[in-house]
Amino acid sequence: MKSIASFSFASIFICITSFLISFSVLSADVDEAKHLLERLSKSLRQINFNTSFVVVKNNQAEPYHWLHGIVEEQTLEGEVKKIELEILAILNGPRRDILRINNTVSYIEPEFAPYSIRSEQLSGPIPSVFGEDISVLEKNYHFVSVGKNRILGRAAQLIRIVPKDTHRFGYWLWLDQESSLLLKLAVITRQGKLLEQIQFTHLDITDTISENLKQLQAAELPKVIDFTSLQESTDLTWQVNWLPDGFEPIKSDRHRINNSKQPVEFMLFNDGLVDISVYVNPSKEKQRAIEFASDGATLVLSQVMNNIEVSVVGKIPLETAEKIVNSVTFNRKLPLH
Repeated sequence: MKSIASFSFASIFICITSFLISFSVLSADVDEAKHLLERLSKSLRQINFNTSFVVVKNNQAEPYHWLHGIVEEQTLEGEVKKIELEILAILNGPRRDILRINNTVSYIEPEFAPYSIRSEQLSGPIPSVFGEDISVLEKNYHFVSVGKNRILGRAAQLIRIVPKDTHRFGYWLWLDQESSLLLKLAVITRQGKLLEQIQFTHLDITDTISENLKQLQAAELPKVIDFTSLQESTDLTWQVNWLPDGFEPIKSDRHRINNSKQPVEFMLFNDGLVDISVYVNPSKEKQRAIEFASDGATLVLSQVMNNIEVSVVGKIPLETAEKIVNSVTFNRKLPLH
């Protein structure tokens, strides 16, 4: 009887010890993941780099060239200030460049005259939160350091950003061990299916900025457009009654599509990592069942009820988009002109 009791006690002791060790290892993995993501954020703002990457989705690859640098400039008062410079260029098709000098971002696109806005981040394939305070994601995502790999001939650490619910996708990041800069990014379903990825094809880290960034520093950017009035919330005729936890309204407005008479009302939501856009507009159709299409991880879903079309766009699962579109209710009739 004594031997049985001793055996049971020993088994319990081993189980508890194993659990504590496993919990300690898991905690260490989480801490390391957060530390590496914080290093990524700093590197994206403090390091001079010249890199290229391709966005791969739907068996197609879209190439980009990305440059970033920091220079010091002396003011008339004798003070030294730092200037942050950045260029993101799409390499295929018509020229599309995004330029940034500190908090001024300029867009060069074939469809529009060049213009600038006030922002400290470029709008591109790589989520801007990776260059900001990564802790804003902790409410809705887990950070896990998984293991080491070799990407682009460099030692890399794999970090998984895992959603805490079923309404989002996961993000896998391979970070350069030396600089913590991004080498690869993948958007993954909960079942482990790859939806799209960003693969870097070269990375140069330098002490001085590139010639292209020197030219940007000397350039005069297009006039800044004041979007303040557009970014303020507009009193819309409808509301979204359900969103996954953590999504907050960013802006809303009412505008027309391509200078036509077709009115569209729009709301943008964000959880720190993912944007969800909801559009509402009149339709000539009385009813239309839900239709959807995917572009990599980005889902576009719409339905028509009582001559009103509601659309949801975002990097979210189909079930999430369906729940959002079905939650929209109307306060009054949508204006038709």
